[in-house]
Amino acid sequence: MDSTVITETKIIKNTLLTDLKQLTKMGLSLSVVFSSIAGYFLAVETVHIPTVLLLALGGYFMVGASNAFNQVIEKEPDALMKRTKNRPLPTQRMSVNVAMTIAIVFTLFGIAILYSINPKTALFGAISIFLYTSVYTPLKPVTPLSVFVGAIPGAIPFMLGWVAATNHFGIEAGMLFMIQFFWQFPHFWAIGWLQFEEYKKAGFNMLPMNTKDKGAVKQIILYTTIMILVSVIPVLKLTGAFYIHSITAIIVAFLGFIMLFYAVKLHKSEENSDARKLMLASVLYITLVQVVYVVDKFLH
Repeated sequence: MDSTVITETKIIKNTLLTDLKQLTKMGLSLSVVFSSIAGYFLAVETVHIPTVLLLALGGYFMVGASNAFNQVIEKEPDALMKRTKNRPLPTQRMSVNVAMTIAIVFTLFGIAILYSINPKTALFGAISIFLYTSVYTPLKPVTPLSVFVGAIPGAIPFMLGWVAATNHFGIEAGMLFMIQFFWQFPHFWAIGWLQFEEYKKAGFNMLPMNTKDKGAVKQIILYTTIMILVSVIPVLKLTGAFYIHSITAIIVAFLGFIMLFYAVKLHKSEENSDARKLMLASVLYITLVQVVYVVDKFLH
């Protein structure tokens, strides 16, 4: 075979792979898989590796499907924003039909794989895809309340792991849901602050009352405070089988206070640099808190 043909074939393969990664937002999808595995570890006494692999695979398909549907719906707005204009659909490297096919296949695979763990896990996976694509995405140009709706599918992965392990949705899974639910407000509003002008171009309302001012940051501070309180509630041992030691509660609170520190700084400065630090602190928070909870559980 001609070396030029081989090179061209490689380029096409690489482009297709890159486009698939962008369409399914690989980084975000992997962070969601991490959350659900952390939730699984919190619930089990003995780790069952095949279940972990099914949860990871099913979870990836589930989030990948949501992101693909989202990009089909937001093809035009994506073309208007610097951050998204080079995605496969706005650049027409991928057709809407191909993206829709990928989204549908991923949905079917995701739900089928999660169903093989247990029906409740598949149900929550399906609810997540439905809310993200059919409620959150269409609401983004309409109202800042879309962030509240989006926080529901965003909070499902952590508790999904618990449901996958136990086939039961109780106070423990509810608690994991609440922790990730309240975390999303400071996280997404920090992004909303940074991307405010870009989102405005696309017609999206992503900050409270759709204003980039101290009022928006007051909301960030409020929800960060609620998040800290919710994340240490398990120390009271009122949340069933999910509880933490007091030293763990102090570590978790400290991580929350780092976020609160940057939220207060943003309130004073209203500078993008502080919003970026808050956003990075929020990513660090959710990752470390999940690790800390799991470590605590295995030290019980």
